Amino acid sequence: MPVVHLLRHGHVHNPDKVLYGRLPEFRLSETGHAMAQAVADDLVEIGTRVGQVVASPLLRAQETARPLAEAFQLDIVTDDRLIEALNAYEGRPLQSGAADFMHPRNWWLLRNPFTPSWGEPYVEQRDRMWAAIRDAAGANPDSDTVMVSHQLPIWVARLAFEKRSYLHDPRSRQCGLASLTSFTIEDGEPVAMAYREPARHIEVPA
Repeated sequence: MPVVHLLRHGHVHNPDKVLYGRLPEFRLSETGHAMAQAVADDLVEIGTRVGQVVASPLLRAQETARPLAEAFQLDIVTDDRLIEALNAYEGRPLQSGAADFMHPRNWWLLRNPFTPSWGEPYVEQRDRMWAAIRDAAGANPDSDTVMVSHQLPIWVARLAFEKRSYLHDPRSRQCGLASLTSFTIEDGEPVAMAYREPARHIEVPA
């Protein structure tokens, strides 16, 4: 049965603490490059047979995919369906974390957390991610696929698999930098999920 690994990109160079969303210029930091290499090394070491590497079109995802493609002598396939979720806060500096979202000027954006009203609907993220996962499994049924994406779309894909509510606290997401959320696919449907953080030993800058 094919396994599709959803790999969150590595640490991003973002000294101004901007919510970068789909902004194209944000790249991996040195730490992020080390994380991407650690994931590639881990999959080689444990004997994973990777037959396909797919990535979001955003630079940080493409850079995360590169060591994997090199390790397994594959080309990177770009899939727009793996892109980060749209977010009305994109481009804004978020110096205080979640508290910045709660400013009165943002209350209208927060009117419906179930959709959510501040960005791309969760159901649309679910549909595009699972269409991409199923297509990848069908195209590469005899070995594993690694798909490099972003935290929220990966988390939404997991919530859909676990049949959980999409309404959640972002701080509760189990989707660390350069983590692998892996789905085993049987007859086009996910039957099992696993989660690992092969780059967890790499210290993230403050």
